[in-house]
Amino acid sequence: MRVRISRRELAGAVADLGVLVPIAVALIVSNGLSPTAVLLPAGLLYLANAAIYGLPLPSQPLKAFGAIAIAEGLGADEIAAGALLIGALFLVAGRLGLVDRLARAFPRPLVRGVQLAVGLLFLQIAWNLAADPPAAFAEHALPPVWAVGLALAAAAVALAFRGAGAALALVAVGAVAMVATAGGSASLGPSALELPSLDLGVLATAFVVLVVPQAPLSFANSCLATSDAARVYFGEERARRVRPGSLASTYGVANLFAGSIGGMPVCHGAGGLTAHYTFGARTAAAPLVMGSVLVVLALAVGSGLAALLVAFPLPILAALLAVAGLLHIGLLRDLQGAPAWAAALLVGALGATVGLAVGLAAGLALWWLPVAVRRARLVLD
Repeated sequence: MRVRISRRELAGAVADLGVLVPIAVALIVSNGLSPTAVLLPAGLLYLANAAIYGLPLPSQPLKAFGAIAIAEGLGADEIAAGALLIGALFLVAGRLGLVDRLARAFPRPLVRGVQLAVGLLFLQIAWNLAADPPAAFAEHALPPVWAVGLALAAAAVALAFRGAGAALALVAVGAVAMVATAGGSASLGPSALELPSLDLGVLATAFVVLVVPQAPLSFANSCLATSDAARVYFGEERARRVRPGSLASTYGVANLFAGSIGGMPVCHGAGGLTAHYTFGARTAAAPLVMGSVLVVLALAVGSGLAALLVAFPLPILAALLAVAGLLHIGLLRDLQGAPAWAAALLVGALGATVGLAVGLAAGLALWWLPVAVRRARLVLD
């Protein structure tokens, strides 16, 4: 495991907070999850990423899962049931080799389409954080005109100085503002953990409402796209352990743990890998640092995190997320030929607007249907 502590590694470590903080805060404030249970699975998955993969792989909330849970007002039991079910599904599929076999049906243009969809979603989330902040942040939110302007300025700084620790400086400014605004509300010690209360009704609701929409996104983004991005950024040798099946297995174990303590479901997001890499993370130091910070926060100040996190400046989170989204879309630059671009753009456009499952289905049909027709003609001839 290669570990190198530097300003760039530290900047890369905090670069993915734009996804983590808003969803974590919403699950704590709106859905009643324990702050310690929310941050602990994310922190432990970061530490596992460092130990198993030796690369700055991310630990993100499940985005579709979290958005649906927040919008539907689901309770801690349904969220825990969903985490347990999707964790078991991916652990079994990963360990049996099903994920690796299925991954072979997805050529690079379709994976690039997934990455395009994720990049566009990052940009959309970034805009919404500044222009239409989540209700949980309303007390401390700036007027939209100011928030958007500050987010654009921060994004320009982050993009221009991403190799000089810009993300670390922005997060430090945000942390100071957060403590100055809400530091008096903090309290020491972890928040309470409770075992989920499960029955057939809770499990059925979780499966239909949460697992079914999330599973295609997790397969495509957490397994396929993250494995591919790791090879683009670090080469085949350093990324040899980052296989879709391996990612599915660690994803599964992490969510079995998250579900068992009523916590936040987590994943390996390809966009998060781009965020860490973009701002300087190159070794296991970044996930070690980020994981350690999240675990310490969860155990040391978990009981007061809800009041603290809602005061973190949203323009900074939006800026980090927007830069990661733009550079994630840049992965498409290695595509060659009209068919490859057509497939990637189709998957990306449908994935960002309708849903990734629909985008992938259309992309598979566009890519493999001509192949099937040619083979059928050969057989008939």
